[in-house]
Amino acid sequence: MNNSFRSEAAVTPDSGRETSPLVVLDNLVKDYPGVRALRGASMDLRRGEVHALVGENGAGKSTLIRILSGDVLPDGGSIAIDGRPVVFAGPMDARRHGIVTIFQELMIVPELTVAENIFLGNEPASFGAFYSRREAERRAAEILRTLGAGLNIRPSQQAGSLSTAQKQLVEIARALALRAPVIVMDEPTAALSEKEATALRQLIVRLRSEGTSILYVSHRLDEVMEIANRVTVLRGGERIATLDIGAIAGTGELIGLMVGRPLAELFPPRNAKVGEVAFSVSNLTRRGVFEDISFNVRAGEVVGFAGLVGAGRTEVMRAIFGADAPDSGVIRKKGQPVDIRRPRDAIASGIAYLPEDRKDHGLVLSMSGAENVVMASLGKSCTAGIVSWKAVRRNAQDIAGPLQFRGQLDALAGTASGGNQQKLVIGKWVLTGADVLIFDEPTRGIDVGAKAEVYRLIHRLASEGAAVILVSSELSELMNVCHRIYVMSGGRILDEVSQEEFDEQRILAGAFAAHLAGKPASLMAGAA
Repeated sequence: MNNSFRSEAAVTPDSGRETSPLVVLDNLVKDYPGVRALRGASMDLRRGEVHALVGENGAGKSTLIRILSGDVLPDGGSIAIDGRPVVFAGPMDARRHGIVTIFQELMIVPELTVAENIFLGNEPASFGAFYSRREAERRAAEILRTLGAGLNIRPSQQAGSLSTAQKQLVEIARALALRAPVIVMDEPTAALSEKEATALRQLIVRLRSEGTSILYVSHRLDEVMEIANRVTVLRGGERIATLDIGAIAGTGELIGLMVGRPLAELFPPRNAKVGEVAFSVSNLTRRGVFEDISFNVRAGEVVGFAGLVGAGRTEVMRAIFGADAPDSGVIRKKGQPVDIRRPRDAIASGIAYLPEDRKDHGLVLSMSGAENVVMASLGKSCTAGIVSWKAVRRNAQDIAGPLQFRGQLDALAGTASGGNQQKLVIGKWVLTGADVLIFDEPTRGIDVGAKAEVYRLIHRLASEGAAVILVSSELSELMNVCHRIYVMSGGRILDEVSQEEFDEQRILAGAFAAHLAGKPASLMAGAA
């Protein structure tokens, strides 16, 4: 396939005026040991447009934007800005050329304040030379307000105390503070609630109208269709197509281009055989974070948790798993109380937790995929207390096959794509034989094909009798996968909605309830 790019003048939908490309990536090639990540991929970015980049995990999207950000050098091809060839010596060089990248992997300095992170390397000064903390905090507050985060994030608080979603907002705020003509956004809404994602999309439309060029990488195809002017599809390191958004029939056409084959129904049928209550929580409280949490899950049932960032969903799940200590409450399996004081107690009780941040809390990136899969049930790969590496590989392969893991199990987990990393985390818990599984944002940052596989796995586990809890910021995901949905707001469960009563407006009303009632921010600080 010949992917070399021929630039030509075009009309931007917003202005109706003719414009030439601002950035041109031509015939890019990048090789890693044993893998050709880019095979002559090309695309351009016009002035004042949102250009979406889509593809399955492993398609080459991350490699392409790392080249554009100056993080890696291509092995072939070229980059031109305003018609002039450039070779970036590093990320700071790309920034000097007006390109700022917001990576999916967060780059927050936890010891610094929010304002210090936002203006790191771009510090505001007073009297011409001295750093002004007051000015930094004032400007940081203004930027955070544009992102709809002014109430939940204080410029003076330490960044290490923020949730994953709040850190993502700080990353976005940092890019906005630089006022760069080109912003690359890698999965910017993956960790955000619908409210914050909507605020970000509105901001992107405003930036586009002001002339900012945005390269937008996302697995959320509905938002691509909403805000993009054009979309480029990558598959297997090659550019498959670049299309005007108005020429695309719908997300189904994009999915077909991405996967190169017809995709079966995204959401499989729910398990119909739901049994008795297998797991329950009563009056679980962690002061200042969540209060009086009570719910239950039946065998074979998938129960969802909806809510905004700051609702306390992740904190509840961490407390159930023993990662954080609650102040009061009772956890029961099949009607019997279980004493969980640390994660190993939960594992021994048959409870598994897939965290929202797979890289920091779900995987050991410096270990192989096989080692990650067996680590929670190492005894299955031991003989007389000694690890059998043959058994490690066999057990990992037995789990990886049904999960359709497409990487190398002997390779480091840190080198796997996002979708394959998520499969390693899931495989780790499937191997334990846990019958209560908590999935916290399991499809965040993975492509539509991998999402379909995760949904099928969730329903397979439920059909085998497992009790499944699904925490998600995507309402469509919750409404199409779950049997029931609990709605959290301000650290409390405010509604329980059965499948027959699923209604987007009702769920959103519950999620916003604490905000509309003026819930004290102190209860929501640090929750996710």
